[in-house]
Amino acid sequence: MFYFVIFIQTAINTGISIGAILLAGECLQIMYSNLSPSGSLKLYHFIAMVTAVMIALSQFPTFHSLRHINLVSLLLSLGYTFLVVGACIRAGISENAPPRDYSLESSESTRVFNAFTSISIIAAIFGNGILPEIQATLAPPATGKMVKGLSMCYTVIFFTFYSAAVSGYWVFGNKSNSIILKSLMPDEGPSLAPVPVLGLAVIFVLLQLLAIGLVYSQVAYEIMEKKSADVNQGIFSKRNLIPRIILRSLYVVFCGFFAAMLPFFGDINGVVGAVGFIPLDFILPMLLYNMTYKPSKSSIRYWINTSIIIVFTGAGLMGAFSSTRKLVLDAKEFKLFSSDVVD
Repeated sequence: MFYFVIFIQTAINTGISIGAILLAGECLQIMYSNLSPSGSLKLYHFIAMVTAVMIALSQFPTFHSLRHINLVSLLLSLGYTFLVVGACIRAGISENAPPRDYSLESSESTRVFNAFTSISIIAAIFGNGILPEIQATLAPPATGKMVKGLSMCYTVIFFTFYSAAVSGYWVFGNKSNSIILKSLMPDEGPSLAPVPVLGLAVIFVLLQLLAIGLVYSQVAYEIMEKKSADVNQGIFSKRNLIPRIILRSLYVVFCGFFAAMLPFFGDINGVVGAVGFIPLDFILPMLLYNMTYKPSKSSIRYWINTSIIIVFTGAGLMGAFSSTRKLVLDAKEFKLFSSDVVD
């Protein structure tokens, strides 16, 4: 069970690190395309730049050393959401408001698959609570700190993700881009919000993505360095510093390479949610509770836990299938190292 959980956590962290590098590269590309519309740089060039920055930032030695970066990331997230929601409201009530279509796919099977993919993406969003859970175990007592951390995490998630999603869908309907800034800055026609506001939002999300990639990668670093580091020597001793630089750099290069090669942002979110967050956050806790405390099989608690396990196992399997299906369908119309992110 220990290795199973570690495997899932590592897969989640790697997937999010790839997604963070991909979106950060996309932010750089958005700024570049507005400053130099006829420029020759492609998306993978910007991903390489982000990867180089992430290699430098990856040398923060421990989770504890990231505490100030976590705080800055929170403030950036709130600032970005405020700007994007305001921009969407302005665009929606302006005379240049885009036509809105809220219709669903005509095929019933496609609607079903999209629904399960969306469930997986929502699971990935709320699964961000994994970080407070990991950090809360570092300093006892863990229970009170974990509840406080999760409460804050879910509150921030609700107000940031949902406000941006609802306002973006209200303005653009089913044509809304997964990167809402691209909808607000269409390839043709004027921007639907003041350029300085959108530019500041791009900078906010770029900086936040660097923080996200750094925080999620730290878990993988901790796992790698349990075998490579010598606890009897200092963190910055040559014995520990050289392996840390090499291993962390290789890991970031690996994530950057896959982000450049396969820029499927929405699909990556769906797969990570289905095969990572759903089992880790909705299935394993109930299973481990039943195994540890052994509630009576006639008790309500036992059957509630069992029902959650069954329902989310089905949702996870369907989500994994639908997300992989969408990834395969998108891959048919895609070229490696493309300059466009696939929604």
